[in-house]
Amino acid sequence: MFAGSTALSRRNLHVALAAAGFCGLIPLAAGSRPVSQAAEPQGAVSPPAATPGAVGEAPLIFVDIIPPGYRDWRLISVAHEEGNLHSFAAVLGNDVAIKAYREGKLPFPEGAIIAALHWRHAPSEENNKVFGRAQSFVAGSATNVQFMVKDSKKYAATGGWGFGHFNERDGKPAEEAFMKSCYACHQKAKESDLVFTRYAP
Repeated sequence: MFAGSTALSRRNLHVALAAAGFCGLIPLAAGSRPVSQAAEPQGAVSPPAATPGAVGEAPLIFVDIIPPGYRDWRLISVAHEEGNLHSFAAVLGNDVAIKAYREGKLPFPEGAIIAALHWRHAPSEENNKVFGRAQSFVAGSATNVQFMVKDSKKYAATGGWGFGHFNERDGKPAEEAFMKSCYACHQKAKESDLVFTRYAP
């Protein structure tokens, strides 16, 4: 999940990110409702079985392709995680997600996609020289990008949301065993359609 010197396991990093409000994937409606990632509960369970679309076909539970154009999406909110992660996050939404947030629409409509971009929390020596003291922190090296994709039929097994986690170093999706923990986390946010991130107007 995170490149660099951290010794945390993928599972522990997922839990820490969830606690920061941007765990495996992401949205929320305008005002006061939460939207994207939550802390993973103790003894997280695998998502419930769903009826396969065809004989021998397993239900989809995670996103394995990065949605195109996500860096051009609009801002939903930002987050900062201290502790072992020292990370910054920008939470973005496509047009469908942004419209739902601004209108306070829940559940999120089909086609809504939320992205959480994560970077290491790094001090800026250049800025600190100007300020005359250590007070500036900026986005350092990229660590991962996470997604929530609303498709009630395709991701019926995980509450209508597809979850995705991609390593920024190589762009490869996390393994299936790791992704299975996402739905168990997001079930904590049933009232906000499995989303924890709040909209920052």
